[in-house]
Amino acid sequence: MPEHRIFGTAFAKVYSMYIEKAQKKQRTKEEVDQIICWLTGYDAAGLKRQLEQESSFKTFFDEAPCMHPNSALITGLVCGVRVEEVEDSLMRKIRYLDKLVDELAKGKAMEKILRQPAP
Repeated sequence: MPEHRIFGTAFAKVYSMYIEKAQKKQRTKEEVDQIICWLTGYDAAGLKRQLEQESSFKTFFDEAPCMHPNSALITGLVCGVRVEEVEDSLMRKIRYLDKLVDELAKGKAMEKILRQPAP
């Protein structure tokens, strides 16, 4: 079965769409970056490097330092698809990120987006 087209898409291309989506709802680029770094384990320099290299989604996630252990707590629908039921692990990671950015744009509190226990 051929790879999905999104796997070869430059992460930087979609990243700019994530930023735009967040900013339309009065959220910030810094919040999007925080979500991405939480999910993937990248620090700011690592994220910047991936963007500058125009890495594909596949490379971006393959080179991610470590997926956050709480990423498995991300559930729900993105584009009519249950993220927790996506079989392909790369596609699931992409859907996790989509879901987190959706939650940010919908005004959800950062602690809830990052699956942190209430203080």
